[in-house]
Amino acid sequence: MTFGEQPAYLRVAGDLRQKIVDGSLPPHTRLPSQARIREEYGVSDTVALEARKVLMAEGLVEGRSGSGTYVREQPVPRRVSRSGHRTKGPSTPFRQEQSESDARGTWESSSEQEMAPRPIAERLGVEEGDRVMRTRYVFRDAGESMMLSTSWEPLAVTGRTPVMLPEEGPLGGCGVVERMAAIGFVVDNVVEEVGARPGLAEELMQLGGVPGHAVLVIERTYYASGRAVETADVVVPADRYRITYHLPVK
Repeated sequence: MTFGEQPAYLRVAGDLRQKIVDGSLPPHTRLPSQARIREEYGVSDTVALEARKVLMAEGLVEGRSGSGTYVREQPVPRRVSRSGHRTKGPSTPFRQEQSESDARGTWESSSEQEMAPRPIAERLGVEEGDRVMRTRYVFRDAGESMMLSTSWEPLAVTGRTPVMLPEEGPLGGCGVVERMAAIGFVVDNVVEEVGARPGLAEELMQLGGVPGHAVLVIERTYYASGRAVETADVVVPADRYRITYHLPVK
């Protein structure tokens, strides 16, 4: 293979990918068998197998037990809106953020105390093992799981206060800004770092994804006068959603 030349399995995968994109191999069509790929492209069984693996890793095809490999129907990406500002009121941040796209948002959550693992302790600026309140969320739009979130709040801040449980009490379901203000912490900075990685098995099971699919991860931290009062990981399926930011101009 000369410099710059693609390996055979990538050339085969690229040709099959183009057929999927242009509709020559429409959704729900069975992908040519390994033997057919070998014959059509004049490649070995190993090359044919690797090409199919590439398409599966890209989420373009899926295996069906006892039936073969089929072209997946590709969803039209939808927006997950995030805003640099929110209106005041009883509406939850999730409902406010999705209102522009007419989403019918619902969610379920569960909270429990735990000892902060090292990465979370570093983000919150506390000692490893300090007590935090961890809350896990599953957000749905019209019944479809669209987003997961896990948040951590230091109990040194919220412990023994009316906002210790994010979804319960007089401010249950309100945003971090409103809840923290109620106990004397004025949030003045929010940092969000967006990245991508392969989804974990348990994440994809909840989100209805295919093993190996990528997810977008938003690592968010709220600060009050330099002190972290909440940090969270928000996980969104990369093949179904795009993150849209609405930032105020000062």
